[in-house]
Amino acid sequence: MTLALAVVAGVLIGLSLGALGGGGSILAVPVLVYLLDQSPAQATTGSLVVVGVTSLIGAVAARRAGNVLLARGATFGLVAIGGAVLGAKASARVDEEVLLAAFAALMLLVGALMAGRLLRDRGTRPTHAARPALDDPILTFSPTFACACPRALKVLVTATLVGLLTGFLGVGGGFLVVPALLVALALPLPYAAGTSLVVITITSAAALVTRAGVGSAPDWGVVVVLTLASALAAVVGTRLADRVDTRRLAVAFTVLVLAVAAYTATRALPALL
Repeated sequence: MTLALAVVAGVLIGLSLGALGGGGSILAVPVLVYLLDQSPAQATTGSLVVVGVTSLIGAVAARRAGNVLLARGATFGLVAIGGAVLGAKASARVDEEVLLAAFAALMLLVGALMAGRLLRDRGTRPTHAARPALDDPILTFSPTFACACPRALKVLVTATLVGLLTGFLGVGGGFLVVPALLVALALPLPYAAGTSLVVITITSAAALVTRAGVGSAPDWGVVVVLTLASALAAVVGTRLADRVDTRRLAVAFTVLVLAVAAYTATRALPALL
C-alpha cells in the first residue's frame, strides 16, 4: 500500500512540474510525512531528491520541445545557490513542529496565488508564444562595463528568496521562479515554465549537498519510488503543456494544494499551542 501511494503521489507531482513548471514540489513534503510516515526533517531532505531529479528530467523533455532557455535558467539558478545553502543550514536548527507550520502557511499562500492567477486568466484563450529573442544583457564588460541594475536587483532578490525556500522547506520554488522569470527576464509563460525546471534542478541539488550527513536520512526506498513515478509523469506533463489546455489541470491542482494545505495546518498548528 505504501508503494502504491508513493506511485500515485509521484504522478501528481510530476504532472504538475512538467505541465505547469512548478507547484508539484509543494506536495512532496506532506506526502512523505502523512502518507509515507517520514519525519518532517526526513521529508524535507527526501523532497529535494524527488523535486531535483524530476525537474532535471522535465527540463530535458522541455528542452527537446523547445521551451527552455538554458543560459538564462542556469544563470538564475546559480544566483539562487547562496540562498539554498543558507536555507538548508537554517532548517537543521528549527523544531519540526515549526517546520510543518511554516510549510502549511506556504502551501496556503501558493494555493491562493494559483487561484488568483486562474481567476485573472479566466476567459482568455491559450496561445503558443513565439520563442523570445535575446534582450539586452544585465551585465556587460566589453567594450565598457554597463549594468542594468534594476533588473539585476530583481534577479538577485527573487533568486535568493527561491533558494532560501528550497533549502529550508525542501520545495522547488517553481511558483516563485515562473513569475520571476516573467518579470525579471521578460520570458513568455511557456518558456518561463520550462526554464524554471532548470532553476529548480540547480537549487535542489545545492540544498541537498548542504544537507548531506546532517540529521536523519529519509527512507530511500520510498523516496526512489516516489522519484521514479514523478520523473516519468514529468515527461508526460511537458508533452501535455504543448497539446492541451493546461488550465484544467491547474484548476484541479489548485484545489488539491488548498485541501492538503488545510489538512497540514490542522495537524501542525495544534502542536505549537
